Amino acid sequence: MKKAAVILIILVAVVFSFSPVGEGLKPSPTSIKGKASWYSQNDPGILLTTANMEQFDDSQLTCAMWNLPFNTILKVTNLENGKSVIVRVNDRGPARRLNRLIDLTKQAFSKIADLEKGLTEVSIEIM
Repeated sequence: MKKAAVILIILVAVVFSFSPVGEGLKPSPTSIKGKASWYSQNDPGILLTTANMEQFDDSQLTCAMWNLPFNTILKVTNLENGKSVIVRVNDRGPARRLNRLIDLTKQAFSKIADLEKGLTEVSIEIM
């Protein structure tokens, strides 16, 4: 788990250190890979509010991630089928002991994988 945290910190530092070289040029996206899970209002222990104090709503395209600022927009791509979803960070998680990179809401996960699967390998890009 510590390795994933270090990679994420490096990713954030790299993304924020880019500056466009010329007019109209944009830095190429950087991505990290790991496991994604999903969570729902019906899960035991889920609070009524997210870590940034929004009302938790598992029908929204949001996610929980530890090392990125709230309101960061991410593109999450399922590495098995190529399906992607755009989500916004509004919560913290997943539980660090679970060795997962990101928790997607039920709605967001359903856009890229079968809910019954529960976990999927993803690539995450900061938009």
